[in-house]
Amino acid sequence: MLIDSDDKTLSFGSGDNEKKIRLYSKEAFEIISHYWLKVGWNQKYPYTFSWLGRPIIQIPEDIIRIQEVIYNHKPDVIIETGIAHGGSLIFYASLCKLMGKGRVIGIDIEIRPHNRKAIEAHELFPYITLIEGSSVSDETKDLVKKLFRPQENVMVILDSCHTKDHVLKELEIFSEFVSPGSYIVATDGSMKDLFDVPRGLIEWKFDNPVSAVKEFLEKHHDFVAEQPSWKFNESELTDSITHWPMAYLRKKGLKS
Repeated sequence: MLIDSDDKTLSFGSGDNEKKIRLYSKEAFEIISHYWLKVGWNQKYPYTFSWLGRPIIQIPEDIIRIQEVIYNHKPDVIIETGIAHGGSLIFYASLCKLMGKGRVIGIDIEIRPHNRKAIEAHELFPYITLIEGSSVSDETKDLVKKLFRPQENVMVILDSCHTKDHVLKELEIFSEFVSPGSYIVATDGSMKDLFDVPRGLIEWKFDNPVSAVKEFLEKHHDFVAEQPSWKFNESELTDSITHWPMAYLRKKGLKS
């Protein structure tokens, strides 16, 4: 790929397959963004952000996009698998406080003591319930079911182990909790594009959340993969620049 700032073009491919396009175009932006995501992930760019004091390990676009979804649907309960430093839990809790509605359930197979201490000391902890246990165990499933009522609006975000098998198990388990019209979100499907970067693994080419989502959708026709609509857009762009491709699975129907 070659960027010619003087000629204002972007060239890619080689030989008879070489193509040159306008640098300042939708297509060029999407191509450059694809490589920006790959290089940024390899350089640990997502590891440079925090939310209200806690590391969040996401790129800003993914956070901004999901806040719009949460604000639009105003769930009573947000379930997240994978806690890490707790930044995303604090993020979702802050939205609940701002909306005057909702609470967050965080699940992790191991909540490290220093992270638990920091989360429990945070001023938004009253909005959060922590569960230490495997997200795909029957014990955890039974415990989560006791934490919300059937009539409540539930949204689920999967951000723990990102292997195909694990994500598929999580989808099977937690899709039962998702309310009609709401979402289960399988994050970090960009693994499928990161298998060839220095920090990546070759098996990610097929062992990734997107593979799990595709298999899940073959059996569960009550869910549909869709990028939630943007509430504001004065550009010609149509696709998110995201580490969460094919992540948003909406349960068909409307909440009664």
